[in-house]
Amino acid sequence: MRFIPHTPGDIDHMLATIGASDTEDLFKSVPAELRGRARLELPDGLGEQQVLERMAALAARNRTGRSFQGAGAYDHFVPSAVVAILGRGEFATAYTPYQPEVSQGTLQACFEFQTYVSILSGLEVANASLYDGASALAEAVLMALRLAPKRNKILISEAVHPEYIEVVRTYLDGHGRGSIETIGIAADGRTDLKALQAALSADVAAVCIGYPNFLGVIDDLSNAARLAKRIGALTVSVTTEALALALLRAPGACGTDIAVAEGQSLGLPMSYGGPGLGLFATRRVHVRQMPGRLVGETVDEEGRRGYVLTLSTREQHIRREKATSNICTNQGLAALGMTVYLGLAGRNGLRKLAEYNAVRARGVATRLEAAGFAPLYAAPFFNEFTIEVPGSQAWFESAVAGGLCPGVRLSERGFAADAGDERVIVTVTETNSDDDIDALVASLVTHLQAKRETA
Repeated sequence: MRFIPHTPGDIDHMLATIGASDTEDLFKSVPAELRGRARLELPDGLGEQQVLERMAALAARNRTGRSFQGAGAYDHFVPSAVVAILGRGEFATAYTPYQPEVSQGTLQACFEFQTYVSILSGLEVANASLYDGASALAEAVLMALRLAPKRNKILISEAVHPEYIEVVRTYLDGHGRGSIETIGIAADGRTDLKALQAALSADVAAVCIGYPNFLGVIDDLSNAARLAKRIGALTVSVTTEALALALLRAPGACGTDIAVAEGQSLGLPMSYGGPGLGLFATRRVHVRQMPGRLVGETVDEEGRRGYVLTLSTREQHIRREKATSNICTNQGLAALGMTVYLGLAGRNGLRKLAEYNAVRARGVATRLEAAGFAPLYAAPFFNEFTIEVPGSQAWFESAVAGGLCPGVRLSERGFAADAGDERVIVTVTETNSDDDIDALVASLVTHLQAKRETA
């Protein structure tokens, strides 16, 4: 049954008020080819037994195998305790802590989460999470524009995840202010600082740098921040592999003003691409322009510790024109998963895991280099690196058919680079066994031999 409370007259009045000719104008930002096939063609319903049989048949089609995929989503081991705690009813059903007197558990979990994000980022304040890393970057860009109302340009390194850049473009298209200019990549895989310096002007509100970047390289965040500071622009660090922050110098210590990251790799499974978890931290001086929620700790009249929403500058709480964002959830369950994971690992455990990833990845890179596939970029990397594989598409498809997913082809992520169709990002985590690594090396060696024989 449909319920539409507005009369045709109401709809006409609303359209006239906003200057739209019809309701189709409201969806002009969605490509016509997508709107044309956005129809629900659902089959008739099934009984419970038939649904279970259908789901079992679909599950049986899943293929498991060795994987070296990364480039934004990472396969890390998730302890059973994380899953067990997330499954508790009081957490699984808690959505938003509007009533602090009955939401102390949720509020405390958010507060602990914020504390962890502040530690990892090296910045003073963090919010109670955003949707994912890409939308966190977009929110950082909007925040930078609010802090610099006379500046309209955003510089983003081409080495930032290409899908993140597209999300920022989408946000700005609807924002009505702000433009993007991308900065090229130097030969070592880092952002070209000479090109950055040349692009800096009094109109730049923010400089966005990957840390590590999309190619796996640990970018020169400190010098990029130094250049940005000279002209009064903010620096935004963008991290897709949050585990790296346990080993690298904290973004805040590198001069970053806003640090954003995708938190999936810290306690969340890959789960077919979701849910993600946006991490967002900044300096205290900017806190009133930070999007989302900020949970604070206090005491009541009897001196007992308690938690409250200290800042929540969303349009649900204040006048729309004063809102910093319209974020409608704090990804509470995903944030709790990360909090439990970090609590179990501890500072030393997390660092040891990050070190293991880094050492393991370097070992694989050394073996591949000996086999004729050296990393393309000389700059340091964390747990993923880029190689060039001639004829990569045929080799890749053959490897996947054989149960080995050897990485991510740059062209599949929309990465605009010369010879991008031949470049592959290889990611190594603690989940890759010695047998997995042997299979990857053997696959590449076999492919190289076949290329030489046919040359």
